[in-house]
Amino acid sequence: MGAIRRYLKFVKPYRLQIIGTIAIGIVKFSIPLMLPLLLKHVVDDIIGGSGAAAEKTNELLIIMGIMFVIFLVVRPPIEYYRQYFAQWTGSKILYDIRDQLFTHLQKLSLKYYANTRTGEIISRVINDVEQTKNFVITGLMNVWLDMATIIIAIAIMFTMNVKLTFVAIILFPLYGLSVKFFYGKLRHLTRVRSQALAEVQGHLHERVQGMPVIRSFAIEDYEQKQFGRENENFLKKALEHTSWNAKTFSVINTLTDIAPLVVITYAGYQVIHGQMTVGTMVAFIAYIEQLYSPLRRLINSSTTLTQSLASMDRVFEFIDVPYDITDKPGAKLADDVKGDILFEHVSFRYNEKDSIILDDLSLKVNKGETVALVGMSGGGKSTLVSLLPRFYDVTEGRILLDDIDIRDYQTQSLRSQIGMVLQDTFLFSDTVKENILVGKPHASEEEVIAAAKAANAHDFIMKLPEQYNTKVGERGVKLSGGQKQRIAIARVFLKNPPILVLDEATSALDLESEHLIQEALEKLAAERTTFIVAHRLSTITHADKIVLIENGKITEQGTHEQLMRKQDGYYHLFQIQQLE
Repeated sequence: MGAIRRYLKFVKPYRLQIIGTIAIGIVKFSIPLMLPLLLKHVVDDIIGGSGAAAEKTNELLIIMGIMFVIFLVVRPPIEYYRQYFAQWTGSKILYDIRDQLFTHLQKLSLKYYANTRTGEIISRVINDVEQTKNFVITGLMNVWLDMATIIIAIAIMFTMNVKLTFVAIILFPLYGLSVKFFYGKLRHLTRVRSQALAEVQGHLHERVQGMPVIRSFAIEDYEQKQFGRENENFLKKALEHTSWNAKTFSVINTLTDIAPLVVITYAGYQVIHGQMTVGTMVAFIAYIEQLYSPLRRLINSSTTLTQSLASMDRVFEFIDVPYDITDKPGAKLADDVKGDILFEHVSFRYNEKDSIILDDLSLKVNKGETVALVGMSGGGKSTLVSLLPRFYDVTEGRILLDDIDIRDYQTQSLRSQIGMVLQDTFLFSDTVKENILVGKPHASEEEVIAAAKAANAHDFIMKLPEQYNTKVGERGVKLSGGQKQRIAIARVFLKNPPILVLDEATSALDLESEHLIQEALEKLAAERTTFIVAHRLSTITHADKIVLIENGKITEQGTHEQLMRKQDGYYHLFQIQQLE
């Protein structure tokens, strides 16, 4: 019930709309309840009554004329507004939930994204949230309407014949027992099925993104089997759910079908012995349908609500994923940052059970200095620079920015002071202009062009089919590696931060692109505190300080000339690369 209570917080702002929709619905469902009474009157009082045929015909036409007006003029707009307001309210609530989920997504740490498949996250935000709409439409509206319909029908039936009414509702307790027996397991089976679907989506999302790899290795048949396995797992869970659902409906519908037979038997006996009119019997049998139709809907609603509750559980399970990186109470705004940085006895591991990545590392970087981090792959260089914007927090030690622990700053304002150019440039499937605007969303067109020129990107952009309005495709697939990198650099020029991180920004590029990018990066690094993670040592000989990191420790630091004179680790790395 905790999930329902939490869900109702999203519902609360729309309670007046829900009450209004229920009120309209009661009017809508009350109109058909007039039909059995009309039937009784026609059978007993008009057809079976005394009087001339002309009088009876006249009375029948007047009554039916009134009914046609009610059903053709009054009922359609009521039906329209009931449907419209119900769907409007449900859609608004889903909008609010997805809005909060996206806020939550943006606060989750990169560690969470490293351990969770994108398709599974999308499944929760899209599929599971959509399933919860049924709780609003069905649980908060239709259930009350059906219950109101049942109560009104029973009340009318009691006024006609008390004994027969008790006969009509004698099977009600069996419905309650059936619901209690079947729906507990159904909720569990629904959750299991939803998870299996999320896994299929996760697998599919990865394979769509990795299609170039599948094609290049010609492993289509192997991947077909892999997908088949995921798909079969979902099929199995879906069929288990379907089987239990079918059992539920077979029992419920059997009870629903037996009820009219019981009423017809008893009412027929009463009519034969002159204890009831034919009109009353006909009206009662009509009311049985009016009584058991909403009851059948209520049982169907139980299935729908069970599925909604299972999805609700999954939505709130996702909302409850804790944040690894949070702001302290009273955290400072990082503005007017100079750029003095101190890593003080920093140690880091991703998880408690993982091996240590950085081990008691200390490093001082002064404002405006360019520091190059070099060493073999896996030494901890990229991890070190990812601690600076608090993508992860240090396990031990601390990092100071302008003599203040970075954990004392507001995280978002801290990150706004750091510009990053990474090896794997991510572009959104939008225009070139929109991708540059990531650096400063409200910048003018002139600022965007100036940033592109500074990044040596303007010339190639002007040659694109629609220049700055050219769409780059998913992850920038329509651009070369060098072009993507220059757009990434343009973003940082536009952002204009005091601290710069260049992580393998020029690796795996052709010589012309590297020259243009190197020129842009040197321009960008001027008068900023800059960290360069580099494999190619020839690109960082100009750095104010070169730091060699091996196995999570700093083993050497100094200028290029100083380290070459030492003829130790850095010297040997440099010599190997020169020979290559």
